[in-house]
Amino acid sequence: MATDIIMPQLGESIAEGTVVKWLIPAGGSIEKDQSLLEVETEKVSLEIPSPATGVLSEILVKEGETVPVGALLARIERTPPADVINRVGGVVVRQMEPAPAGEEHHSPAVRQLAKQHGVDLAQVKGTGAGGRVTKNDVLDFIAQRGAQGTVAPGGGEPSMGEEIRPLTQMRKTIAERMVQSKQTSAHVATFFEADFSSVAKFREGRDLTYLPFVVRAVTKALRDVPIVNSAWTEHGIIIKKDLHIGIATALEDGLLVPVVRHADRKGLSQLAKEIVDLAERARSKKLSPEEVQGGTFTITNHGGFGSLFSTPIIHQPQIAILGVGAIQKRAVVTNDAIAIRPMGYLSLSFDHRVIDGATADQFMAKVKHYLEQSHWEQIL
Repeated sequence: MATDIIMPQLGESIAEGTVVKWLIPAGGSIEKDQSLLEVETEKVSLEIPSPATGVLSEILVKEGETVPVGALLARIERTPPADVINRVGGVVVRQMEPAPAGEEHHSPAVRQLAKQHGVDLAQVKGTGAGGRVTKNDVLDFIAQRGAQGTVAPGGGEPSMGEEIRPLTQMRKTIAERMVQSKQTSAHVATFFEADFSSVAKFREGRDLTYLPFVVRAVTKALRDVPIVNSAWTEHGIIIKKDLHIGIATALEDGLLVPVVRHADRKGLSQLAKEIVDLAERARSKKLSPEEVQGGTFTITNHGGFGSLFSTPIIHQPQIAILGVGAIQKRAVVTNDAIAIRPMGYLSLSFDHRVIDGATADQFMAKVKHYLEQSHWEQIL
């Protein structure tokens, strides 16, 4: 008896997904709930567990191919098929039929990619089932060709010292969404400097980063200036009642924004745990699609890499995003005296269609106030 593996519905607005990698080879044995393949959508990259125990008898969608929700990806046989010939290291090995000479076995995605980059598929060694050429084979071929020297635009002489790094689906999506955001919103940025002395003092002896304090200050400021927690539509400005804070998380090959839901209802300890958990699962591709949707305001902690200033791009359809710079000790004037204080720059990129500079500065002044004056022991 066979179990069909289909492309799942990975969120309400998701219509298709890309098979990034099969974690079990064709003919390999698999346990129920073991990670079977890695799938990427425009919102999230995650691993799909196997719904059954058995043998991955057939892979119908190759790595790199994009298919609609509901498409058949593979089949799992609950018992080994008759043509199993042996087992090596727990992997079932099956006899593969050689492809007839001269017969085309390239998927549309492979042919399109080869056409775009001028690749002769006859020169590409296939690693797929039956020696078929996969999308990754073409990308590897392009990368190797680039390392040896790329052809200049217009067909000029090859130039040395260059390398072509193929675009991942996540990189393409990020690029499209960043350009879309700049074309959609009237971006303006404002900057404030905050004294983190009270936060630093409270952190002594506690396993807390600065980020949960910023999240807490932002949620309080959003309650004071609710228009910042909104979205633009042609019918009017939608002010969100719930405070769902997105936390921009850097991955090895891109960026995800998991969401802390109802962040205003949570204390510092709970915020810290959720932020760490979401970041770890984002990097290990264990997030569900729902965990990267529904955000109403975003925070990006670029200071974690030492950056002081930033003008981040708004995460649509939100109307603002807060950047947090590195917290550093600096000499500042306090009560007409020079003192050493842990200081950090905060930036707000906002949509000028929705709010003006005065409103943005009012919001930032609130964030600064709550960071500098809050009685943190009351909101653990």
